[in-house]
Amino acid sequence: MSTELPPVAPEVLAEAVENLTARLRKKLDAATEGCAAGAVLEADGTVTLRFGEDALVTLRPGPAGTITTADQATCSCLLAPRCLHRAAALGAAPLADSQPEPEPTPAGAADPTGSTEPTGSTEPTASVGTTGPAPALTAAQLRAAGALWRVAAEALAAGVTAGGAVVQAELLRAAHTARLAGLIRAEAAALRVVRGLRAAREHRAGQRLGDLTGAFRELLHTAGLLASGSTDPTLTGTARRAYAPGGSLQVHGLCREPVLSATGYGGVVTHLLAPDGTPYSVSDVRPGGLARARGAGSASVALGGATLDHAGLARGGLRVVGATVSPEGRLGAGRGVRATPLPGSAWTEQPAARLFARPAAEAVAELLADPDPAESALLGCDVTVVGAVGEHLLVRETLPDAPLLRLLPAHPHPELAHTENLRRIASYPGLQLRVLGRPDLNRTATLRPVAVGPVPGAERTLRLPEEWLGRADLGYDRLQGAHFPQGAAVPVPLPAAEGPDPLADSPLWRVRRLLETGVAGGRRAVAEAARGTESLAGASYAPLRRAGLTAAAELAAALAAEADRRPRDVFGRLADPSPDGYAWAWLAAATHLAAAERCLIAASWAASPSAVPISGR
Repeated sequence: MSTELPPVAPEVLAEAVENLTARLRKKLDAATEGCAAGAVLEADGTVTLRFGEDALVTLRPGPAGTITTADQATCSCLLAPRCLHRAAALGAAPLADSQPEPEPTPAGAADPTGSTEPTGSTEPTASVGTTGPAPALTAAQLRAAGALWRVAAEALAAGVTAGGAVVQAELLRAAHTARLAGLIRAEAAALRVVRGLRAAREHRAGQRLGDLTGAFRELLHTAGLLASGSTDPTLTGTARRAYAPGGSLQVHGLCREPVLSATGYGGVVTHLLAPDGTPYSVSDVRPGGLARARGAGSASVALGGATLDHAGLARGGLRVVGATVSPEGRLGAGRGVRATPLPGSAWTEQPAARLFARPAAEAVAELLADPDPAESALLGCDVTVVGAVGEHLLVRETLPDAPLLRLLPAHPHPELAHTENLRRIASYPGLQLRVLGRPDLNRTATLRPVAVGPVPGAERTLRLPEEWLGRADLGYDRLQGAHFPQGAAVPVPLPAAEGPDPLADSPLWRVRRLLETGVAGGRRAVAEAARGTESLAGASYAPLRRAGLTAAAELAAALAAEADRRPRDVFGRLADPSPDGYAWAWLAAATHLAAAERCLIAASWAASPSAVPISGR
């Protein structure tokens, strides 16, 4: 069994690559590939990698299990620390999240750092509590944003095929500079791009080119606006986990779901609701990967001495005194927090019943109207199972003229229970379910359920054990035959099962393919695709114009023309084009595509697929 390498801080890897000579940089990708397979975990907790007979790289992670300083990675060769072996070992390790800046805690106040969230989380949040105009960006922030824009534009022009360790290190260096300047959102976007480039180059399972395309769009959008001097506080962001006093709270459990991240963290998040409908959560996420994600569902809740595990909290409640709450609603476990268990409430009672009181289309429309919607937002609906088509479980909301919804696993890992439970549900067409899930705002009418329960008053619905309190957590509870109604299946017609997907079948796929071609193959691939289109770009994007998507056609044509532009110097020789104009053209097309796709997604929730206008391919 191979040893997992400890996560490495982005700035440590960037410095190691920067110290290499030009000759060694050319060899870095080849040296990095496959070197992690030879890692050995020593008795003292260090990890060693051998490169030939004379070079032994030793990684000594700190107490948090990550490499955060340059002296924690050493090599025995004569060129160390400016050697290829050390840089290759660091490059093969996963990227650690940047450490958040510590916040001073007033004397006698609760310590907000007691949460068991991974301390490296750096997802940005919008600055809150400010009044009046935002302050202008400092000179350091403008320089950092400009440098990040230039590096991101070069990475986009290179694409996945040429986006190796050197390109990634330049992004990491610019991201670290942005963080030091207080541009938290820009740094987080850059880290997502680097992780996406790594996943694409390593052909990891579950990697989607569309995700990397979205990450590039977010990075270029944020860096470009900041470099132009925009003072929007949502662009700078603030470090996550800024806990604030929440006073006394009463919360009721909704469900729990496993958490499994690409950086080696695993655990559980239990979703809660206050009597007024405000969502909260209690998380227990630490290094440990899949094993910890599976076991944490029954782990004790580390919150104010509460004598509950996460399974009990998901079907129970808490009265919390001296609560500390993050902007995202996570409850902290500071020293002054005290929690007392409360009896659980069913989904048919308040406050949970409020989630199922309105159509899913209304809840999704509210999320889509938010420019920065919460990724953890849950919605509830009552549905009837139609059947499985491909990777989707098709259901229909029990409302007049309701659209056909697609259910996908909240987490696709085969060792988790999500996929198996959905497959079992699919074998009972006509079954009525109460579903609590997270809408996938990147897909047409798609919901990722985290828990299900019986529909009150329905005959053909789930028969769950009494101790489950009327719901099953799809990531932990495994549905059995006894949980389903007995008797012959009720046939359900599939009028829209083979109908078109308004997003996938829209002529916008031409723009999407062009953008993803640029991400995969770089500027040269876009130029080649433009040259290969029939009758040049005009005929290629004619379906877009016929569908009324004139702006999309013009932006795609402008991107293709910019990618194929080859400037000449004063002597008439071909020169390398600047990536700046290409990046702006790509960003304009990507931003327009995202807005158009969001409109189609909103329409798919509000009407049946056949009612959504789709014109030509």
